Amino acid sequence: MVMADEQVDEFPRLADPFRRELLAHCYRMTGSIHDAEDLVQETYLRAWRAYDRFEGRSSLRTWLYRIATTTCLTALRSRGRRPMPTGLGTAGSDPDDPLVDLPEVAWLEPVPDAMVGAARSDPATIVTSRESIRLALIAALQHLPPRQRAVLILRDVLQWRAAEVAELLGVTTIAVNSSLQRARAQLDRSAPVEDEMAEPESLDQRLLLDRYVAAFERKDIPAILELFTSDIVWEMPPFAAWYHGPEPVGRHLHARCPARPGGLRLVPVEANGQPAFAMYMRDEHGELRAFALQVLTVKASGITHVANFLDTRLFPTFGLPPTHTALAVA
Repeated sequence: MVMADEQVDEFPRLADPFRRELLAHCYRMTGSIHDAEDLVQETYLRAWRAYDRFEGRSSLRTWLYRIATTTCLTALRSRGRRPMPTGLGTAGSDPDDPLVDLPEVAWLEPVPDAMVGAARSDPATIVTSRESIRLALIAALQHLPPRQRAVLILRDVLQWRAAEVAELLGVTTIAVNSSLQRARAQLDRSAPVEDEMAEPESLDQRLLLDRYVAAFERKDIPAILELFTSDIVWEMPPFAAWYHGPEPVGRHLHARCPARPGGLRLVPVEANGQPAFAMYMRDEHGELRAFALQVLTVKASGITHVANFLDTRLFPTFGLPPTHTALAVA
């Protein structure tokens, strides 16, 4: 059936306002902002092709979420989960051991807050809230089978009724409730406790982060370690190694961190509803070049987790240039 011209014009106008929250949904499902962007594009293409058959029995937003969820589940049939190093099932590493790069692993990716509607300037909503894109939560979701993952997101994040989820997945309401119970139990074992997270706009957190940046840029390892909790976790995909506790992290920074004092610049960004920094490291010519993206978990007691994403291909996703000079000019 060929769509009428007015339908062709109407669909983008009505559907585009939901694009960012659908991107957040696909990101929760896949753990990859790049995969999520592709799946949102496919969702809109499928929806546009089927728009003449949309009867309005549900809202357009619900209809789009149905298509997006089905699109994600189809894609996930041929894709493995996206882990963090701590999710590989190995114990914390010895900083004296060689670093093992695993480029063949499809690692979890961070997401810019602005892309999924979680920036500070946006009104808080249930579907784009910072809590629902926390890095630890996204990592925990990756441990769930895709359909169980979909059930938890649809029920607990989007607040769908069990009957709606059952209709979408073609199962019974009893099966949905059972799947949700198992998913919640898994998350209770691995996801963060939200009320322990420090408020991102608190004065204490801002001062702590200022101290962190200053210590890191002068490579003052004792000062960095003072800001960590006793159970700090440090990980850095694509390397499989991860470290637990200030002493191993300090040994790693001393022996493995290639930057010299004054050889790093940290630029604040917003990722996964958490404090984050783009790190630029000085090369042999004195140029500060893209090096890594850090996402921090901060609680009232200090920094409890640092995820170092050593993939400079993420910088354009965050609107960041390859050199600090270009950033300063911009």
